[in-house]
Amino acid sequence: MNTNLYIAQRIFSSKENRNNLSHRIVNIALFGIVLGLIVLILSVAIVTGYKSEVGRKVIGFASELQIVNLDSNQSFETSPISQNQPFLQELKSIQGVSHVQVFATKPGVIRFGDEMQAVVLKGIGPDFDWSFFQENKVAGEPFQVQDTVRSNKIWVSKKMANLLKLKLADDLTMFFILESEPSIPRQRKFQVAGIYKTSLDEFDRMFVLVDINHIRKLNDWKSDEVSGFEILVNDFKKLPEQEKAVRSMLLRYANPDSPVLHVVSIKDKYRNIFDWLGLLDMNVWVILVLMILVAGFNMVSSLLVIILERTQMIGILKAMGAQNWSIRKVFLYFAGMVIVKALLWGNILGIGICLIQKYTHILKLDPTSYYLEYVPINLTIMHILLLNVGTMVVTILMLLLPSYFITKISPEKTIRFE
Repeated sequence: MNTNLYIAQRIFSSKENRNNLSHRIVNIALFGIVLGLIVLILSVAIVTGYKSEVGRKVIGFASELQIVNLDSNQSFETSPISQNQPFLQELKSIQGVSHVQVFATKPGVIRFGDEMQAVVLKGIGPDFDWSFFQENKVAGEPFQVQDTVRSNKIWVSKKMANLLKLKLADDLTMFFILESEPSIPRQRKFQVAGIYKTSLDEFDRMFVLVDINHIRKLNDWKSDEVSGFEILVNDFKKLPEQEKAVRSMLLRYANPDSPVLHVVSIKDKYRNIFDWLGLLDMNVWVILVLMILVAGFNMVSSLLVIILERTQMIGILKAMGAQNWSIRKVFLYFAGMVIVKALLWGNILGIGICLIQKYTHILKLDPTSYYLEYVPINLTIMHILLLNVGTMVVTILMLLLPSYFITKISPEKTIRFE
């Protein structure tokens, strides 16, 4: 039998000293660890959930990677390239690439009644993946894109529909300024076929989905010309590797007689958003360090009080021949039991709060400021395990120093017989 563990269990489960100061201090330390772990679980779950949701929505509008003409500037007026590229089969076979689709963009102005709104048309082809917009659909159904007949259907955001007082099946007019005829705007009529809502206010105010053939006609492009290719990938964490692979592929297929193509990453295209999301990681690390240190110092103070209260027991054990490290393990075992109990309650409460928020969305956000309508939760087993193990290891390591105080206790000064 492990004698040190047995003594620690007796101290931990003892009911004789429940009213002592040491017991109250241990309870305060236990409460501190519980509260700290709850904060850690919530912080990691909310920040990772927020980054995942916002990033996923931005990607839904522009995909992870785009191949475009190098002559295209940062505006939505682009230089065309042929959609019949010799590298397409190899592009689709690159590991991690899940889908490739063509796109085209064109700025315009919507007019409906007395209301007007500047927008960007995103032209989509027959290969367009509707899953993101279906997931964020408010009303309507996807429209079919054909090579021979242009569809007059259009998808607008809920935000835009509210601004312009649009509803399904309404007919609207759009105006376009062409470089060839800047003084005479062209107009097109469309019918609202679908309404979506992502809560990304900047994007919802901007993008509408139309048949890519309208943009070809407006720009006087050939029937096979597009703004570029959108590349969807399976794992966003491996985006740099896949960007490098696509760039290498383009270099192999470079042709002096063709437009120069280059790859644009979503992180570069919307650098301000992804840099801002990256700063959230620093906030989490600050919270992690502070909460673990607070929990550790709480345990240090409680362990010192327990040691001071048990000095006579320590003296007796030393008189019986117990070594300093053996006695120190008794109190480290005791501290470990307190920490395990605290972690158990912290996990139950922390995970419980996360699950309540995940399935009820009680805590709301302002979409204008935060891009989301509610606090998102991303709860994974790996995060929970790392938080628990990290808290346990750091706290136990911090307790090694106060346990060293036991070596300074002298048996002859602590044992008294009256």
